[in-house]
Amino acid sequence: MHLLLSGIVGSTAYGLAHADSDLDRLGLFAAPTEQFHGLHRPVESHVTTAPDTTLHEAAKWCRLALNGNPTASELVWLPAELYEVRTPLGEELIGIRRSFLSERAVRNAYLGYATQQFRKLSSRDSSDEPSRRRASKHARHLVRLVRQGLALHETGELGIRLADPAQVRELGERYADRPDLAVDLLADAESRFSRPGVLPAEPDEAPVESWLRRVRAAHLSTPS
Repeated sequence: MHLLLSGIVGSTAYGLAHADSDLDRLGLFAAPTEQFHGLHRPVESHVTTAPDTTLHEAAKWCRLALNGNPTASELVWLPAELYEVRTPLGEELIGIRRSFLSERAVRNAYLGYATQQFRKLSSRDSSDEPSRRRASKHARHLVRLVRQGLALHETGELGIRLADPAQVRELGERYADRPDLAVDLLADAESRFSRPGVLPAEPDEAPVESWLRRVRAAHLSTPS
């Protein structure tokens, strides 16, 4: 495995971490090019829990990002100090990060994930304290996803570190107790996503394809 780019993501990156928060890492790697020519394709993701790390093969990461996946996409928008591995090819990927963006994918992914969090909030057992803590987390994710998605839609920029984490935590507590209060937030988001934004209708796949081909060329096996 050739790690191309990795960094610290999740609550630490958003500014929402507390003393008991886990440290989450996300990265992408290049499998040796020759492995794509046999009967079995190489494993596309490696996930561990000690420490909490997710690594995606370069092609899989590109597909996730082209579909607007919020978790994968944040890897190329991190503050500089949160990167732990940043190779020349990883640097190139950061340089073409806007090529992955499209209006439809961003709307579907961010609003879709936020709606999933709302459903989890609405179905929780209000008498169960562990469920209450999970609900607060779901609510914080809901608020974050709405804000990040709308920023992408309206400005073309993905801000990872939240400007007001204390307010997001407070909203998380409020929505955990009263999920119905989040209905207006989602309705406003749907309204704003329905207006013209700055993103193109389709992603620009040409730079992505070119980058991936350079990755494959760089990781051809040397004959023995």
